[in-house]
Amino acid sequence: MRKQETMRVIYPFTAIVGQQRMRRALILNAIDTRIGGVLIRGERGTGKSTAARALAALLPPVEVVQNCRFGCDPHKPISWCTECRERFEADKNGLPVETRQTPFINLPISATEDRVVGTLDIEKAIQKGERHFEPGVLASANRGLLYIDEVNLLDDHVVDVLLDSAAMGMNIVEREGISFAHPARFILVGTMNPEEGDLRPQLLDRFALSVEIRGILEPRQRVQIMERNLAFEADPEAFRKQWLSREEELSEQIAKARQLVDKVRYTSRDLLVIADLTAKMQVDGHRADLVILKASRAHAAFEGREAINPRDIALAAELALPHRVKAGPFRHSEIGITQLEEQIEQLKGAASEDAPADDESQTEADDERQKKSLSPPASRLATNPLDPSP
Repeated sequence: MRKQETMRVIYPFTAIVGQQRMRRALILNAIDTRIGGVLIRGERGTGKSTAARALAALLPPVEVVQNCRFGCDPHKPISWCTECRERFEADKNGLPVETRQTPFINLPISATEDRVVGTLDIEKAIQKGERHFEPGVLASANRGLLYIDEVNLLDDHVVDVLLDSAAMGMNIVEREGISFAHPARFILVGTMNPEEGDLRPQLLDRFALSVEIRGILEPRQRVQIMERNLAFEADPEAFRKQWLSREEELSEQIAKARQLVDKVRYTSRDLLVIADLTAKMQVDGHRADLVILKASRAHAAFEGREAINPRDIALAAELALPHRVKAGPFRHSEIGITQLEEQIEQLKGAASEDAPADDESQTEADDERQKKSLSPPASRLATNPLDPSP
């Protein structure tokens, strides 16, 4: 977990009251950045920016190539930047490693494309034959969290570039026959107030997950929010220490899930259920199917399991479908976990008939195991931040 800066203490993520969907969406993206980011839509004063900063503060440190401007992962040579590849070619002994804290980058609304992707100095390349690349926001955000407040007010072209990089995990800049590439794998968090205008549908669909949050109306929870904020303002360091054990526990759980997520299995029946669910809701394209699968695996990994179950699919769909369903009872925040679980149970029975013969034995074994893991123990239901509100 990140050591807090002496000059500024970040409000603890685990101290946030309510907003389970938002917290779940953020944690799933922290476990697997390949999911593709989250868009948080909500009115003013609902803790959107607080949650994003708090998540970055509790994320575990990352190992990077020493002195690399882009924070390349030493264990994934295929994703190295151009400079690290050249350093490795010059010295076959390997590249030194260091540990860095997870960066939090706040993108200003006025950012231009060059500020985001970086620039190549063509004049220096022509005159001196040297390639000089000036890193942009994407370089700083690699392996960290990129936060865009009021993303709906950002230039559409810049948003498109950001979403492309988030999807590919790589930033490639080409000018006049000169190219430079570096990894750009980050947790993308965009926030917006729908009262100030919406994103174009094409851009909206590019965000993997979407959450619409409102102010909490339950009086006791509103009192909790006031009490915790007053305590934090009075003595930030003491408040942080009060929540430190929970922060460390969640940070460790995310770190373990990151190691496990690629080992999480799924069956052809699971894929059929996901495909049937998106087809019946008339979701355009195939991005939603992939997002639901990735988020399901991340949720299973968070709970320490090596196979997804119907509840994982339902919890993932609850976040992946609201901004993609065109009309009906599942539009935006009206989509609910109960309805999704009911639909998935119906689709699961239909998928059983369509499952390939060679997958039947594996599917039956998975079903038996999934029944046992469908409902987590009562002790975990009370503390798991990814569980929906009762």
